[in-house]
Amino acid sequence: MTTLTAGLSPLLRLALRRDRIMLPVWLYALIATVAGTAFSIRKLYPDQASRDRLAASINGNPSLRALYGPLYDTHSLGAVVAWRALPYGGLMIGLLCLLLVTRHTRAEEEAGRLELLGAGAVGRGTALSAALTTAAVSCATVGAVATVVLLTLGEAASGSLALGLAYAATGLLFAGVAALAAQVARTGRAANGLGGALLGLAFLLRTVGDAAGPHGAGHWLVWLSPIGWAEQVQPFAADRWWVLLLQLVVAAAEMTGAYALLLRRDHGAGLLPDRPGPADAPSSLRGAAGLAWRLQRAGLWGWTAALLVSGLVLGAITDGVRQLVDDSAQVAQMMERMGGTTGVVDSYLSTCMTFLAMASAAYAVQSTLRLRGEETGGRAEPLLAGAVGRLSWAAGLLAYPLAGSAALLLAGGLGAGLGTGAVLGDAGTWTGRLLGAALVQVPAVWLFAGFGTALFGLLPRWTTAAWGVLGVALLIAYLGPVVDAGQWLLDLTPFTHVPRLPGGELRTAPLVWLVLLSAALLGAGLAGLRRRDVG
Repeated sequence: MTTLTAGLSPLLRLALRRDRIMLPVWLYALIATVAGTAFSIRKLYPDQASRDRLAASINGNPSLRALYGPLYDTHSLGAVVAWRALPYGGLMIGLLCLLLVTRHTRAEEEAGRLELLGAGAVGRGTALSAALTTAAVSCATVGAVATVVLLTLGEAASGSLALGLAYAATGLLFAGVAALAAQVARTGRAANGLGGALLGLAFLLRTVGDAAGPHGAGHWLVWLSPIGWAEQVQPFAADRWWVLLLQLVVAAAEMTGAYALLLRRDHGAGLLPDRPGPADAPSSLRGAAGLAWRLQRAGLWGWTAALLVSGLVLGAITDGVRQLVDDSAQVAQMMERMGGTTGVVDSYLSTCMTFLAMASAAYAVQSTLRLRGEETGGRAEPLLAGAVGRLSWAAGLLAYPLAGSAALLLAGGLGAGLGTGAVLGDAGTWTGRLLGAALVQVPAVWLFAGFGTALFGLLPRWTTAAWGVLGVALLIAYLGPVVDAGQWLLDLTPFTHVPRLPGGELRTAPLVWLVLLSAALLGAGLAGLRRRDVG
């Protein structure tokens, strides 16, 4: 036990200090999503009749069940909030715990800092204990505040507690997944990739199982998904506490297995064998651009595939969403406000383009912050000490948040066009329209890459604050229209200023201003990089 906890207190304080910017933003976004969902549900479905119509639309439509899951009960607003919040809330808290645990375990080990700590009074498993404790505190915070929010709105105590615990248990389960991935993979990127793949698989299994329906042949797939388990708790409907116990038992087994593997493997090694590299480096690695491609290609292909599939799914449920909107004038008004177009289908699809742009912005921030990761990891200085200039090195890596994010949006637009065409017909026309609708989102995405670059060049220690800026922008764009926020607040996010296509008017002036502002931020960041010390 000493090996697992020696020096835990200072290491835990260090982890919380390192996450003092990222963690509050994530927690605020998760909690605000629950509160905003509760507010919007109360506004959109104020009476029993409207909730019954919603349940009939959702439960009778396989595409909508795949997107949101089945609605188990309509006798309380809490049941509708749980239906709307748990699938995507479980996905987000799972992602948070994956990133937290990997950051404080495998990434620290890869950088060599854990070896220095381990040479002192810190036990071999203390870093993992600190990471899991940080994740547990985060999960408990989200679960507790979500419970209090629902109690404040007058919902039943048992259902409110069940929903809060479902959030917390899902996060803990994926913290265990990340702990195992950190033992299997040799690098932080590989551990994040492995954990992210399992998270995506869990969401896919939940989607397929829910689409099959409660009596369908494939409904059993829900029980293979931790996100599906959170849904099966059924807060405010059945309050199935035994499902929560199942989640906690699996999470405990994962964490126990992670400790066992950690104590048996060599420091710095992973369970996956290393592949021997070629004797000679390829000619593509002779320049900064080739190195950047080698570093960024795996992430780019993964994100591109994810947005292509997301676009296909969003496009394929277009007809089902049209039926849902036809049943509720309030939903139609909200969709109109989010999409800004007059036709129901166009309004929905323009909203989908905004969601794809949000995902692309996350990729842009992640790939921009690779600059800081290469610098703090000590890999940039040897390159810059030779014939590689600072600007050429930075330009090679910045090509991916700029050109790569545009490629991601094209993939999402292509998928949405093919999916929409499959259910509405005329795939060629829809594909062309949605490719254009996706491309107009590019300047808004570039703004986040520019902001991250400016922080990297001018205030390198605050580079990770780019995640906070993105989080606030996403929160405003996602919840602002739902809670009827003022236009001044909606104008704070760049997603508000791009033309709402398809169906809206193509205005070039906002796009030009966004491009100019992005260029100014990029220029400021690169100028700062030329003048400051590296490292």
